[in-house]
Amino acid sequence: MMNTEYIIVSEYCQKCHIDPDFIFLLDEGGLIDLNIVGDESYLPVSQLRDVEQYSRMYYDLSINMEGIDAIHHLLKRVESMQAEIARLKRRLRLYEQNNFLEEHF
Repeated sequence: MMNTEYIIVSEYCQKCHIDPDFIFLLDEGGLIDLNIVGDESYLPVSQLRDVEQYSRMYYDLSINMEGIDAIHHLLKRVESMQAEIARLKRRLRLYEQNNFLEEHF
């Protein structure tokens, strides 16, 4: 079982000067997954990088939630395409190596 560390949302928001409603909007939009226990909301540490990225988009670049969602979707597609390209390159190298061996032996 994986042990996940969490940060209390209210403390994180206070420390980083972020409106907690922004974090809840990210959760509602499916961009992050908060854990709620009683009256307290917790953010997995593994999602901090994403929250910081979304915060910069929202606060520094004035990108609205719809824009952040669109950017998130496009970034996921780019990551998927990069993984596919890497997989195809490996297959191509294997094919080229087999072809070379057949031609020379």
